[in-house]
Order: sequence, then structure tokens, then C-alpha cells
Amino acid sequence: MINLKKIILFYFLAFFSLPSLAEKKPYIDFGEYRVFFSAFNSSFILPKIAGIYGIARGKDKGLVTVGVTLNGKIGGEEVDINGNISNMLAQKQKLNFVEIKDQDAIYYIAPFEYYNEDILKFTINVKPNKGGENFPISFQKKFYYEK
Repeated sequence: MINLKKIILFYFLAFFSLPSLAEKKPYIDFGEYRVFFSAFNSSFILPKIAGIYGIARGKDKGLVTVGVTLNGKIGGEEVDINGNISNMLAQKQKLNFVEIKDQDAIYYIAPFEYYNEDILKFTINVKPNKGGENFPISFQKKFYYEK
């Protein structure tokens, strides 16, 4: 059986190895915590995997993924997470994150919808369950319909 951990890791690596993104890091450090994030069109997820995990695929559907590590440990940390996205017209969508646990790995994914050539601003707040401060993440990306 194909596992979601490997699929998401593949997309993280593929997405962030593109030359045009070489200057941008796929993460932000907050002290001992590192918060990884990515957003992409859901059609990149294979239909079989999407069906197993209830992920809606479509030309106008995307996924945002977030993972948090502590002191560089592989696997991930449990966090409280919330956020939203907004487009250039200030229309907002709430991000409803789902926790994915696969062996030692913990990820958070949230679906969203967009229009062709939408520039979306993601505003996400992450708070480790072990306590501490809130980590704000903000990034933007332009999305295109997949054919």
C-alpha cells in the first residue's frame, strides 16, 4: 500500500528543488522549531491516493501542507494549527487542517479552491502542543488551472 508520508515527501522535494525557487526556503525557523510548508494543485496527488485519504482533486483545487520538527528530529511534532488564504480581491477562505499520522511522521494538510491565475496569500498560525509561542507563517503563490 502506498503511504501518504512518501507522497507528501516526494512533492516537498520535487517542488522545492525547482531552480526558480532556489532562493526561497521551504521552511521558517522559530528557535528550536522548523516549520515546513508547501502549497500545490491537488491534481498532483494520484487518484488512488486521493481516494484513500478523501482528497478532492480538480483543476481549481489545491492543498497546503505543513510539518513541524523540533531540534532537527525527523518525524514531526503535534501542533495546533489554523489559517486562511486570501486572493487579490481580499476574498478569504478558512483553511481546515487535518492531521495525518503515518508511523513517526506527523503532517497537516488543508484543501482550498482557487481561480486560474489567482495569487493567494497564505496566513497560517502554528502553536506547538508542548506549549510556547505562536509561530506565524505567511507566503503567497500564484496558481493556475491544471488541464
